[in-house]
Amino acid sequence: MSIKEPFTIAIPDETLTDLRERLVKTRWAPDFANDGWEYGTNAAYLKELVAYWLEQYDWRAHEREINAFSHFTTTIEEIPVHFIHEPGKGPNPMPLIMNHGWPWTFWDLRKVIRPLTDPAAFGGDPADSFDVVVPSLPGYGFSSPLTVPRINYWRTADLWVTLMRDVLGYEKFATQGGDWGAILSAQLGHKYAEQLIGVHIHLMIPLDFFSGGLPEASAYSPDEAGWFDKTAHFFAAEAGYFRLQSTKPQTLAFGLNDSPVGLAAWLVEKRRTWSDCQGDVESRFSKDDLLNTVMLYWLTNSFGTSARYYYEAAHNIWQPSHDRSPVVEAPTGCAVFLQEVALMPRSWAERYYNLQRWTVMPSGGHFAAMEEPDRLVEDIRAFFRPLRG
Repeated sequence: MSIKEPFTIAIPDETLTDLRERLVKTRWAPDFANDGWEYGTNAAYLKELVAYWLEQYDWRAHEREINAFSHFTTTIEEIPVHFIHEPGKGPNPMPLIMNHGWPWTFWDLRKVIRPLTDPAAFGGDPADSFDVVVPSLPGYGFSSPLTVPRINYWRTADLWVTLMRDVLGYEKFATQGGDWGAILSAQLGHKYAEQLIGVHIHLMIPLDFFSGGLPEASAYSPDEAGWFDKTAHFFAAEAGYFRLQSTKPQTLAFGLNDSPVGLAAWLVEKRRTWSDCQGDVESRFSKDDLLNTVMLYWLTNSFGTSARYYYEAAHNIWQPSHDRSPVVEAPTGCAVFLQEVALMPRSWAERYYNLQRWTVMPSGGHFAAMEEPDRLVEDIRAFFRPLRG
């Protein structure tokens, strides 16, 4: 049986010194006619961000903030797993495992953890409390170094059942997620429906999306006008990262593991493009928010294995655990943030999931827990309220 060990983040001073030296010695790529980021990350903004990184950003302050949560590590099937585990403050907290995606980290969920564990402290009902578990996906952040191949979203679901049941002692639990975390949560609701209290997600996409297709335009209702075109545009014009990380992630890893500015350019552009920021990335993420994400990839040398998560999904194709309908049998709630990268029609979701709640949000994009934490928290509480025993 795996056991959990308390974990404290303590980055060596020499690692931070090395980072600073690399930033100072950056060899900048020429950039022109790119004010609107049409060609990718804009050099002027990136230089501004790096200047802030060198002159004002304080990793040690953020390290202390991160360590204010309860961190643990364990090893499951030779795979290192880092996770936050915060007990709920209420009469009957529901165990909830929350799953991040790429290019996220566990820290993207920090704004929702305490409102979910201690709703009364945030003006809510203590009966809505959760025991919150926030793991880093295998090969991401402190769930590293990953040296076991073929670990993807559906294999991670198996690991998370072991984490929740055997390491933490929860016989039944709830799950929530976006991006990879949504697909992983859906897999839990597909394969392990009997152990799931419910599934809450804010990205709807088929579990077989690497080998199957997406809904046709005719599946969208009149009040979902533009959703199909937005989804098609993403896969046609914004999926270059997806193709590369699904085919040659290691080639990319050598460059971005060596250059912090290169890594920042790769990650920050996604924050700007995929969020509901209308072109102003700092309307949704502060410079510190952006750099915290970059740092958690940089300091753990985990970009390469995070990128491999795509390769392993593309080359180890999902196979269904049953042929029943719906595919995801566990009760499911879907929060639709209209600036999400892909938008599925409700008619499809009603067939694919055991759909119990569908909420179209007035604002927000791909990074819901960072962009719209209050709306996300309220939707999670409302969805799981009737599922409490």
